[in-house]
Amino acid sequence: MSAETIWAAIKGLRLTLRHVFKEPRVTVQYPEEKKPHSPRYRGLHEQRLTPDGRQLCVGCSLCAAACPVDCIYVEAGEEEEDSGRYLSPERFARVYKINMSRCIFCGYCVEACPTYALGMTKVMDELVFDNRWNAIWDMDMLIENFRRRMREEGIEIPEPKQPAASGGAS
Repeated sequence: MSAETIWAAIKGLRLTLRHVFKEPRVTVQYPEEKKPHSPRYRGLHEQRLTPDGRQLCVGCSLCAAACPVDCIYVEAGEEEEDSGRYLSPERFARVYKINMSRCIFCGYCVEACPTYALGMTKVMDELVFDNRWNAIWDMDMLIENFRRRMREEGIEIPEPKQPAASGGAS
C-alpha cells in the first residue's frame, strides 16, 4: 500500500469518527410532536371577513389570473339590495372554488388580492381527502378556516346577516 492510500483512509476514518461522537439528532415523532413553522410558512387558504362578518371578496378574479396552475375558479355576482352579507353588494364572488389537489401553495393569489380577502394559514394537517371531489374547496370552507383561526386567537366573528324573507302569507 502506498502512503497516499493510507493517508486517504485515515482522513476518511477521522471524518467518520467526528460524526460518531457528535450530539445525537433525534427524530421528530410526527404527528405526536410537531416542529414550529417558520413565520413565512404558507398553509391552507382562508377567506377573510370584516369584524362584523361581511365577506371581503369582490369577485375580481385577480387571484385566479395570478395562479400559475389555474386551480382557482371565481364567478362574480350582484345583489339587488344589500343583505349585509357582502362588503360590496354590487360585486361579490358568487362562486369561489380552489382545487387543493392542484395548488402548489405559492401565495401568488394572496399577493394579487386587492381587498386582502384571501390569506394563508399556518395549518397544513387538514389537507387530507379521500376522493378527488373533496379536494375542491368552496367559499364556505375557506371562511370556516378563517373563523377557526380567529377562535384560536380568542376573536369571535359574528355570522353574516341573513336576507329578510320576501313575500308573506296573504
